Amino acid sequence: MSFVIDKMSKTMDTTKLNNIEKPVSRVGLGTWAIGGWMWGGTQEQESIKTILTAIDKGINLIDTAPVYGFGTSEKIVGKAIKEYGKREDLTLITKVGLDWKNEHPFRNSSKQRLEKEIEDSLKRLQTDYIDVYMIHWPDHKVPFDETAAVLENFKKQGKIKSIAVSNYSPEQMDQFRKGGQLDVLEPPYNIFERDFENELLPYCKNNDIKTVVYGAICRGLLSGKMTKDRKFEGDDLRKADPKFQDDRFSMYLKAVDELDKFARENYGKKVIHLAVRWILDKGADVALWGARRPNQLNVINDMSGWQLDESALKAIDKILEENITNPVGPEFMAPPKE
Repeated sequence: MSFVIDKMSKTMDTTKLNNIEKPVSRVGLGTWAIGGWMWGGTQEQESIKTILTAIDKGINLIDTAPVYGFGTSEKIVGKAIKEYGKREDLTLITKVGLDWKNEHPFRNSSKQRLEKEIEDSLKRLQTDYIDVYMIHWPDHKVPFDETAAVLENFKKQGKIKSIAVSNYSPEQMDQFRKGGQLDVLEPPYNIFERDFENELLPYCKNNDIKTVVYGAICRGLLSGKMTKDRKFEGDDLRKADPKFQDDRFSMYLKAVDELDKFARENYGKKVIHLAVRWILDKGADVALWGARRPNQLNVINDMSGWQLDESALKAIDKILEENITNPVGPEFMAPPKE
């Protein structure tokens, strides 16, 4: 079987987000790992260099959050943006709605928390506005429409441009939209974690909600560099991820090998390129690429200039069906509801 490569431009693919004037790159930079927490620490200068390298390669959307290192990631992003000097050329996403105690996050979308956190984020990011402001996780203790109304007020004050939520269901978004506009959803989505396709993607398409998805290479599983003897140390979140445990880890690694073989034989690419191209060709608007070292961005430009057609997508599905008999999602990452 052979597949056709669509001869498009090798420059970064772009798209539009609601209420954001300039086009954004369809691959954005995720900065969870840059925060260090649950990723084994961070190095500030290396992280700043990584952000500047991403911008140099055509990425103009940067995603961060206060909980990523409990302020560390936002501070590093702020320093990098200041060094870059052209804030207006970038689209910046940050989040709100999580609090923490002794490095244990919990959901808190109270009006008081939101009003405090936006000021803290603006200060850490060294900016006077946030392009896309996002509720990180739904907080069931606060009516979703009340939360939306607070963000609408931030927009009227000029502090934010676009309103977003992450990890919400269609029903939760329905309630949220009663209190204000909803522009962007950020869910988990990758070749191995596909619940997004069932209800969320159709909902967003039908309601003109753009999608920025996280977990593109599934915590490194789709990088093509994992081996069965890989050990995860310290606070690395993969120690709690079922995909990286025992027999299931071997099963996923076998699927990665088959996907890599498919990508090489049909496109001259690797599984890491296939993983991101798959997300974009399945209908997500932006895929977030997590990196904390400049060399992790070397593959970015190989995401553009080709596409997966229907026959390729079916072939990928077949690989998954043949290799993964006991799939599991990203549910382990959810913070406590109370």
